Amino acid sequence: MRIGIVCPYSFDVPGGVQFHIRDLAEALMDLGHDVSVLAPAEDEDALPAYAVSAGRAVAVKYNGSVARLTFGPISAARVRRWLARGEFDVLHVHEPVTPSLSMLATLAARGPVVATFHTAMTRSRTMAASAPVLQLVLEKITARIAVSALARKVQVEHLGGGAVEIPNGVAVAAFTGAEPLPGWPGEGGAVGFLGRFTEPRKGFDVLVDAFARLAPDRPGLRLLLAGPGDLADYEMPDLVRDRITFLGKVSEEDKPRMLRSVDVYVAPNTGGESFGMILTEAMAAGAPVLASDIDAFRRVLDDGRAGALFAVGDARALAAELAELLDSPDRRAALSAAATRAVENYDWPVVARRIAEVYATAIAATTGVVTGDDPELDARLAGLP
Repeated sequence: MRIGIVCPYSFDVPGGVQFHIRDLAEALMDLGHDVSVLAPAEDEDALPAYAVSAGRAVAVKYNGSVARLTFGPISAARVRRWLARGEFDVLHVHEPVTPSLSMLATLAARGPVVATFHTAMTRSRTMAASAPVLQLVLEKITARIAVSALARKVQVEHLGGGAVEIPNGVAVAAFTGAEPLPGWPGEGGAVGFLGRFTEPRKGFDVLVDAFARLAPDRPGLRLLLAGPGDLADYEMPDLVRDRITFLGKVSEEDKPRMLRSVDVYVAPNTGGESFGMILTEAMAAGAPVLASDIDAFRRVLDDGRAGALFAVGDARALAAELAELLDSPDRRAALSAAATRAVENYDWPVVARRIAEVYATAIAATTGVVTGDDPELDARLAGLP
């Protein structure tokens, strides 16, 4: 199968959607498919061989954040050239309701179009303002994928249609068998946290509070912290600060080692998560997981069977559950074994095959290969206000 994938964000800038598309493309190629990815790029030389640059992106305020997007007539022309040359059996666009390459490709294409929705975003001002164009985009999509139940709910309630729920994948083989960092986890117990610890919804302050409750009676307990940010600017008790080893932002290569270096990985997020990618990575690395019981985490952890849960935002409950896990190596081993079985459903070869099944359904519902020439749509766009 010849597959064209469109990334809306700069492919050479780290991000969840970019990593998803990269891993999906490589998993599909491992399955024998021919894949081309079109994406904005700051540094074309950094792109893998299967990726094609659509030019530099610009920073755009969108949905309360800043995204690096490529949009406009020049980008549209590049999209059409790529489509014309590709002769794809199916076009797979990501986040097509974002004003980006994905939207341009969807509008330009004739043929089978599959769209993946990653975020649980409801209608924004931008979406409301572009409602006529948005309707044209949605009409062009043959099949939809949502990476989580929450993202699928948005499809049903706000975008007038359903979607097949297929989760984010994880490269299980890259995490399995990782070697712990030297000296970790150690004898006194080790707790891990990876993420933007300065962002309130990540819940790091809940973990700090819980750790402070345990530290006086556990002189050897340590906290292994990784993620972007300046720890010096973060206020916390000296009792906690003195027990932290801060790695800063870790590379994708070092992430499995960091996760393998702890007795318990803690995800104390307070909300705003549609999936829980870090949970599947910790599970693949073999780290027992203790997470807040938000809906997305509960689903990934099989309702507490593949990882322990505690009440959202409750530092006392987190401390109690963490103490119990640290004192029970048998329970940690059981959770790790259950997680190893559960995470197989998120392994990229499994996820890629499920996505390929959606491709086959879209192809069967549409005639011909994908082209970038739709005169009828051009006329409809010209008639919009």
